Amino acid sequence: MKVQGNPAHPQTGGVLCAKVSRYPERTYDPSRVLQPLKRTGPKGSGQFAPVGWDEALDDIAARLAAIAAREPQAIVPYSYAGTMGLVQAESIAARFFHQLGASLLDRTICSSAGTEALVHTLGGKVGMKVEFFAQSRLIVIWGSNSITSNLHFWRIAQEAKRNGAKLVCIDPRRTDTAQKCHEHIQLLPGTDAALALAVMHELIVNDWLDHDYIAQHTLGWEGLRERALRWTPERAAETCGVPVEQVRSLARDYGTTKPAAIRLNYGMQRVRGGANAVRAVACLPALTGAWRHRAGGVLLSSSGMFPVDKAALQRPDLLAGRTPRTINMVTIGDDLLRPTSPSFGPRIEALVVYNSNPVAVAPESGKVVAGFAREDLFTVVLEHFRTDTADYADYILPATTQLEHWDVHLSYGHTDVLLNRPAIEPVGQARPNTQVFRELASRMGFTDPCFADDDLALCRTAYGDQVDFGELLAKGFATLEIPDAPFAEGRFPTPSGKCEFFSERVARMGLDGLPDYLPNYEAPGTSAHYPLAMISPPARNFLNSSFVNVPSLREAEREPLLEIHPQDAAARGIANGAVVRVFNDRGEYLVKAEVSDRARAGVVNGLGVWWRKFGLAGTNVNQLTSQKLTDLGRGPVFYDCLVEVQPV
Repeated sequence: MKVQGNPAHPQTGGVLCAKVSRYPERTYDPSRVLQPLKRTGPKGSGQFAPVGWDEALDDIAARLAAIAAREPQAIVPYSYAGTMGLVQAESIAARFFHQLGASLLDRTICSSAGTEALVHTLGGKVGMKVEFFAQSRLIVIWGSNSITSNLHFWRIAQEAKRNGAKLVCIDPRRTDTAQKCHEHIQLLPGTDAALALAVMHELIVNDWLDHDYIAQHTLGWEGLRERALRWTPERAAETCGVPVEQVRSLARDYGTTKPAAIRLNYGMQRVRGGANAVRAVACLPALTGAWRHRAGGVLLSSSGMFPVDKAALQRPDLLAGRTPRTINMVTIGDDLLRPTSPSFGPRIEALVVYNSNPVAVAPESGKVVAGFAREDLFTVVLEHFRTDTADYADYILPATTQLEHWDVHLSYGHTDVLLNRPAIEPVGQARPNTQVFRELASRMGFTDPCFADDDLALCRTAYGDQVDFGELLAKGFATLEIPDAPFAEGRFPTPSGKCEFFSERVARMGLDGLPDYLPNYEAPGTSAHYPLAMISPPARNFLNSSFVNVPSLREAEREPLLEIHPQDAAARGIANGAVVRVFNDRGEYLVKAEVSDRARAGVVNGLGVWWRKFGLAGTNVNQLTSQKLTDLGRGPVFYDCLVEVQPV
């Protein structure tokens, strides 16, 4: 079998990244779970025996019903975007947990800080159309390793480069993308807002401003102007750890090149002040009037442009007035270990995991493992493989891959709705998530007709009459009708209709309504014991933890690595290829060192996210990350982490 992109789709042009091109290898991997499994040994031992679907579902339904009879909030769903689709993610599953009255899950582990930042600045996850980056004269790639994580955008950026555009990469790591741009600004983790404010400073003092656009289409200019004038290039250079000439050059390029475009990504928001940083960068196009040009503006995610009818898919009305507590998926390590209390509510007694691998991907994984290892915790995992999380399950239920089920998608990068049509029958006894939750609903006596909706009907429900489903069936994609330059005349989807430099909604939360620089919780130079900052960007051949077990991709990555600058390695007596101990107060991680200028001095790069079972000592980089949350959006701070490194 071969999988390839659709050559008729303009934004992707039939091109697949290295990961997805190996999807058949993943689908037919001999280690795939193809029948339900029941635990027979201690949690974490990976000891299971095959069982029939009926036996498994009968027992799961009985166990959940018994808990729900006492306290439904003791049951927690844990899921994210493992399948990336709207139907196999939160449709029947959401209906099931709403009907049950289970705890809600705050799904924040990836993008919530950036989402909140855009909501309170631009009005939502909206921005310029990706295809018009090809016409930009300056592209600032900020917090994104596009070659690894956004290959289709990189194709467009390369077209712009061939047409004479300048490409600037802003990233603490010297990534493949940074190496291929004209300039790389290798700032310290978590200092992006300081750099953005210094760019504003230079736009103001040099009068590289579009005064008419500011007057007509922005809110809070005077306050932002006053704040930005405090951030001289010298101050920002010291804060960011970069030459002052780079700060001035970036501002000059941005202020004098038209059209100028910024491609943001999620790396910069995974620190304490991540949302403030995104807010600061998102203000820049309105200062220069870049939005007037279809090839100007900013794009973090286009997903807010899609008219998804989440209420119809997820049916929150099934809660029938109940208001269950909300568990943040980032703090699952702490939450699984909490006893019943008035502030927290009931102790978590059951966890149903789908589309996620929390034991590998959640922060401070020592606590996550301890929580999942509780013998009194009933855990069900819907999965393709025996992941780190599946090892702690009471039942593993075989799930379908994207080649085997119906689904419908939105996009983070372009503005086309995509149909996921099954290409093959489910392998073995695998079943779609939707089918599993339908059958559990039936066994638990849920009679609402919505539980009978089939997957094709759910695909139609996702967009209602906002998208021509016939076009989706015929072409596989349907393009949303969005203006080429959506904010050329303002009309942002904010309460004021303007780009909100000052957000009244943020101020009402008791926070600063203007974007500002917030130092990391664990800022470099603040700890005598842990002098190195650590970020944990994704390895090139992995997508979070989803492709770690694909043999060809794992062989390409070879082994877990920690990139360390030659200066830091020499000071610690660390040779290239040596096993090192990376540690802080939360734990330790054994890994091979790669001495490389991909890491800047004072910062180490722990490439992830490897499954723990493939680590040298059965751990991964998340042994060291913390459960603290971002300034807005309650997101994780994976890149806000201090460590020390020693040779073993």
